[in-house]
Amino acid sequence: MLHVRNQQASPPAPTAPAADPPPAVADDGARTGRKERDPFFDNAKYLAIVLVAVSHAWTPLRDDSRAASALYAFVFTFHMPAFILIAGYFSRSFTARPDQLKRLITGVGVPYLVFEVLYILFARAGWGGDDPDLPLSLLDPYYVTWFLVALFLWRLTAPIWRLVRHPLPIALAVAAIASMSPHFGNDLNIQRVLQFLPFFVLGTMMRREHFTWMRRTEVRALAVPVLLVALAVAYWSVGRLDQSWLYRTNSAQEMGEPGWVGPVMTLALFGCGLLLTVAFLALVPTRRTWYTTLGAGTVYGYLLHGFVIKASRWWDWYDVGWVGSPAGRVAVTAIGAVVVTALCTAPVRRAFRPLVEPSMDWAFRKPQPVLSGGDRAVGDGPLGDRGGPGGAVVRADPPARSPGEASAADGGQRPVSAGG
Repeated sequence: MLHVRNQQASPPAPTAPAADPPPAVADDGARTGRKERDPFFDNAKYLAIVLVAVSHAWTPLRDDSRAASALYAFVFTFHMPAFILIAGYFSRSFTARPDQLKRLITGVGVPYLVFEVLYILFARAGWGGDDPDLPLSLLDPYYVTWFLVALFLWRLTAPIWRLVRHPLPIALAVAAIASMSPHFGNDLNIQRVLQFLPFFVLGTMMRREHFTWMRRTEVRALAVPVLLVALAVAYWSVGRLDQSWLYRTNSAQEMGEPGWVGPVMTLALFGCGLLLTVAFLALVPTRRTWYTTLGAGTVYGYLLHGFVIKASRWWDWYDVGWVGSPAGRVAVTAIGAVVVTALCTAPVRRAFRPLVEPSMDWAFRKPQPVLSGGDRAVGDGPLGDRGGPGGAVVRADPPARSPGEASAADGGQRPVSAGG
């Protein structure tokens, strides 16, 4: 039972609108407290990972097809921003508690180490590359593993963005400075980490009502023309704009442009990415669908589809004659969607769980149920999803005392039980 110390019981406070509770799961993304998973977020994650996979499948088709190149630029403008925004939203409650750090290490840090090594070995063996001497460097994320490094670093900074007054302008300033700083180097793909940072920070600032607003009828009605106009602009930009800007891997100087172009492109890409992300999320179904359950396995689809993509390049799958035809491009798109869908299914998740979500209780100290000063941790689940909101720490019941033993700190009064 919770206790408060007071001279007399306080009158009931006026009822206020319920606040948006902090999510208990900071990286799985669809569960808050003890509630069921929100189908909207699982649907959004599944659709986003399909876009990631098919855009990677389009990469070799861009040189011979303006349509494929336009679709590639269109999707690349918002598919990762959408993922990052959702990741930020579900990192709002991250305060670096021991249970949260454990989840961050086992759910993000360790999978990065595992898949970085696996991808390098895959490339060295000739299955996904042609460089048998490719160095093994944990500071140089290979292919899709950059996102795990970025997510690890972003989530560690989450408490900072709740502390400062103007988090989004600060994050945009950081991204702009990075975009004109070639001396930052390439360790940990730091340019991507910093240039995509504003989307994560914006996610930490969002509340449930913001996603509700996106699903209003008028917003949904505008989403389709916005996406169509963006697709037309992407088609026009082919051959006029270097699509490497979309990757955020280099500074402006490294792209052969003067430094001032970096901040301009940072703001332009952020605005375009945010607009298309809102349009995309506005069209995501809110009800349960046949693919809703697949949304819980998108990290598997993300990490595993890269092996198929790399193998397709090394094994010359795109050299087959029919691939270059319009029907072949449609088939490549469908194959990419089907493959990543299969990689999100329950059997694949069970098979690869030791690599993607390893159980590493042996590596951590057991949590102490009682903290100094009589505090106890309420969020006793592995993700802080049981007990108090977000695994809060509350004052444990004090030992029973006679009225005469009340300390001066009690004001000479016995504890009054909350709620009477």
